[in-house]
Amino acid sequence: MRGISAQHGLKKGMFLAFALTAGLSLAACSSVDSMFGDDSEASADAFPPSAADAGAPPSAASAAQPVGAAPVATITPVTIDGGADTGTAVNKTVQAIRNQVAGLQQKLSANSARLADLRNQGAGAAGSYQEAKAHITTRLQVGTTRGNPELVSEWNAAQGQLDALSANVNALNALGTDVTNDSSTAHYALDQIGATYNVSGAVDEDHRQLRLLEDQTSQTIVMIDRLLREVADGIQRQTAYVATERSNLTTLAASIKSGDFYGGGVTGGLGSSSGVSTAGTPLVVVKFDHPDVDYQQILYAALNQALQNRPGANFQVVAVSPTRGTAASVQIAQSTARRHAQDVMRSMTDMGVPATRLNVASTTDPGATVSEVRVFVR
Repeated sequence: MRGISAQHGLKKGMFLAFALTAGLSLAACSSVDSMFGDDSEASADAFPPSAADAGAPPSAASAAQPVGAAPVATITPVTIDGGADTGTAVNKTVQAIRNQVAGLQQKLSANSARLADLRNQGAGAAGSYQEAKAHITTRLQVGTTRGNPELVSEWNAAQGQLDALSANVNALNALGTDVTNDSSTAHYALDQIGATYNVSGAVDEDHRQLRLLEDQTSQTIVMIDRLLREVADGIQRQTAYVATERSNLTTLAASIKSGDFYGGGVTGGLGSSSGVSTAGTPLVVVKFDHPDVDYQQILYAALNQALQNRPGANFQVVAVSPTRGTAASVQIAQSTARRHAQDVMRSMTDMGVPATRLNVASTTDPGATVSEVRVFVR
């Protein structure tokens, strides 16, 4: 792209947040509102927080039409056979364990149905989210107005569906906790069966019932553990998906404000270096050698790479002006360079970089032929 150079490429990455606890909460994209300042045609009020709370169950609308929901592993309940009451104390223990395992079978069937419902709800929310996101992206790619209120509305709808997916992850965690408890109970029951073999006062029928119950309890454990793996895999996939799409929504918010798509297609223009810029080497150099220099995409990609390598990085935006010509022309060049630096800094805040992590400075360079803005990582 004319007038722009960057020393580093965009390094794609994904942060996988995985926790199997009932208290997992994936927060909504809180940084989005800061991207829409009062000077935008669409103000921050156009992006209100979604009504979907991270701890609330997914809405019926999000579960209406599941798209491509993966099938749940077949769970065929084991029939827990009864046995005659021999009247011994050992048989009383066998009956108590049998009732406990039978209760686990009922819970296993119910939890399998819960997982299937949650998958269908998650698939429906993901499908609706992708539809809204794709429409926004298409409109931005073909060109649209800055802060288009129609895209703002669609962005809010996409955020609502992503919030539904966050709630779905919370529900999966709650299910995972229940299944984990059932697994512990089943293993304890199996241990009780083993211990009961050594209790005196049993008749042959008691041990026959114990052997049968031992086999059926072992089968129950296999199915519970299989269901637990299914739940854990679902949590890992959806957690990673939601984390990635939160970042994508933030990018779309900045794109809607500017009316220009910040996509990944600029990667090739940035090279393939994986490190952050060394001290004294600018991350990006924007040369304002013609009106309306289009630098936002490369700037966004370079910032994205730098923050992936150093999440707490600060940035210095330096206005560089040439020293050629008369004193008056040099003064004009310095003022122009400072104005360009302010524009670049404003673009960076629009892209989500906090203003507290930005510093602007100015200098002259005898080797410069036009006004430049150089962005450094500090």
